[in-house]
Amino acid sequence: MNGQVAQILIVEDEEPLSLLLRYNLEAEGYNVETVARGDDADTWLREKLPDLVVLDWMLPGLSGIELCRRLRTRQETKSLPIIMLTARGEESERVRGLATGADDYVVKPFSVPELLARVRALLRRSKPERMADTLTLGEIELDRVKRRVSRGGRDIDLGPTEYRLLEYLMERPGRVFTREQLLDGVWGSDVYIDERTVDVHVGRLRKALNRGRETDPIRTVRGSGYSIDDRFGKAS
Repeated sequence: MNGQVAQILIVEDEEPLSLLLRYNLEAEGYNVETVARGDDADTWLREKLPDLVVLDWMLPGLSGIELCRRLRTRQETKSLPIIMLTARGEESERVRGLATGADDYVVKPFSVPELLARVRALLRRSKPERMADTLTLGEIELDRVKRRVSRGGRDIDLGPTEYRLLEYLMERPGRVFTREQLLDGVWGSDVYIDERTVDVHVGRLRKALNRGRETDPIRTVRGSGYSIDDRFGKAS
């Protein structure tokens, strides 16, 4: 993401859901702010401009649908990416939400990994500089469009989980993640998998990336977790 971190505003009055979204989005590496009322969000958005808004349909103070309508009438927010959350599943309500100007629409209850995927897709379209098609670290290159990984021009064959694990680490070089954070970020917080599974997949990823005496780009931080070395490939 070229060193830039996308900022996301969550406008949601259900505190457990707001906390769940905040936790998962921050685990993805985003800067996150939360607001519980539509009128407070309106005020907040007049002073700051995030990269994306996750907006609940039903809010106290000012409805999400009215806030979305207002944002689309202002020059500075008319193209602001908005994902609408709602418990209404009827087709007519879905059409109404999109007609008001929302870019995407997610019906509760929803899968957190699915929402995260929609956030990434919308950011990639609206802020390509924040979601680069290619991640590069030293001689390792990850092509998100072709879903291919190479090292020094050599193709590396990865399974889907190892690919996502590498992508997750390469998005945040140098940051140390606990096994729990990697489970939430790669597998999703609503999936129960033993933390030792992370060690297995990191081992597979290392085996695929490294040949002979090649430097291992993945650091094991004792007592903490794993990181991809931000100094990898740089002259010492």
